[in-house]
Amino acid sequence: MIQQLSSDLGKQIGTGIFGADMKVELLNDGPVTIVIDTKQKE
Repeated sequence: MIQQLSSDLGKQIGTGIFGADMKVELLNDGPVTIVIDTKQKE
């Protein structure tokens, strides 16, 4: 499926491991940032 999508779109499709630890970078382009920390349950 990934090969077919890559061929149809003309670009490489990224793959990974489901549920793996991911590092995400965010560029905020708005006037407000709301941080929700689900580990602290106060």
